[in-house]
Formats: sequence, C-alpha cells, structure tokens
Amino acid sequence: MLLMSSKEEWFGNIRGDILAGIVVALALIPEATAFSIIAGVDPKVGLYASFCI
Repeated sequence: MLLMSSKEEWFGNIRGDILAGIVVALALIPEATAFSIIAGVDPKVGLYASFCI
C-alpha cells in the first residue's frame, strides 16, 4: 500500500513534470548567457555551467 502511494506521488504527472523541466531549461539559457557576459567570460562557459548543474 505504501509502495503504490509513493509510486502515484512520484509518477502521477509525468507529462507536466517533463514540460516544466523543458520550460525551465529553456528559460535558463538567456540567464546563463547574460550572467557569463557580466562576469566577463565566454557565453559558452555559462551555458556549459548551467547544464552541468
């Protein structure tokens, strides 16, 4: 019973969770680029760092 409850809690809304992850990842691209430009490094460094996190 506990296993079914945990399974429904973690996997109950897979479509919404994946969509939210994609939206956040796409919104992070301009932010990472802007912060890397402000820091004085190549924008690729900011993008690589954001994907590593």
